[in-house]
Amino acid sequence: MAKLQVVSKELHAGKRWQRYASYSFATGDSVAALVAQELPRACMTLPIGFISVNDGYVPVAVQGLAAGKNLLVAPDGRWLGGYVPAAYRGYPFALANTDNGQQQVLCIIEDSGLISDDTGEPFFGEDEKPTKAVTDVLNFLGQIAANRVATQAACAALQKHNLIQPWPIKVQAEGGEQNVQGLFRIDEAAMNQLEPEPLAELQKSGALPIAFCQLLSMQHLEKLGKLAQQHAAAGAALQPAGGDLDLEFLNDGGTINFGGLA
Repeated sequence: MAKLQVVSKELHAGKRWQRYASYSFATGDSVAALVAQELPRACMTLPIGFISVNDGYVPVAVQGLAAGKNLLVAPDGRWLGGYVPAAYRGYPFALANTDNGQQQVLCIIEDSGLISDDTGEPFFGEDEKPTKAVTDVLNFLGQIAANRVATQAACAALQKHNLIQPWPIKVQAEGGEQNVQGLFRIDEAAMNQLEPEPLAELQKSGALPIAFCQLLSMQHLEKLGKLAQQHAAAGAALQPAGGDLDLEFLNDGGTINFGGLA
């Protein structure tokens, strides 16, 4: 788990931070939380599902087919997924709740390796106020947090009308066919049978765009299966450094065959 430290003049005046140049920090994330605001762009390149959290559901980018493995990060740290989830774009910063839970504060991940005494951008200016770069990050993370509240409300509406169902996924691995557990999807048949009143409620809550984006995104699931094969081939070709991934299939604009994935 990331080690968070509240950004403060006492600890960070005179220190600097660097922007990330690699997505290696995300290699262990098989999913990444998404908010409604980013779904229209995310669904164009990433498979999207839901996971169950605290009796509710959260939309996520599906990045791997096994726990602890992000197939969208290349061995050299490149991002292979097209759209980058907003959850990663504030790194190495994050918002965290204060001890009383009444306020969120800006933190930095201490063990990110991106804090320095002499390299990068300063945390604070000569006026002892946060620099514009730090303020921009804080505003960006604040927008995500605010949209997360709206996203939770929209997902609650989908759940209320029983429109989220288990997503049975089977993939072909080296050892044969395996099941991917824990993901959920929109029940398209149930949504098509909704009466006008619940449909209007979903529209008002902002839930319909989430549903449509999730359904549209399912076409990208097959790419993860191909990426899993390429990661395995690269690892076997050159260990321990890892070989190169053949990513030509990511440029394939043809029709995707779901097979047993949908």
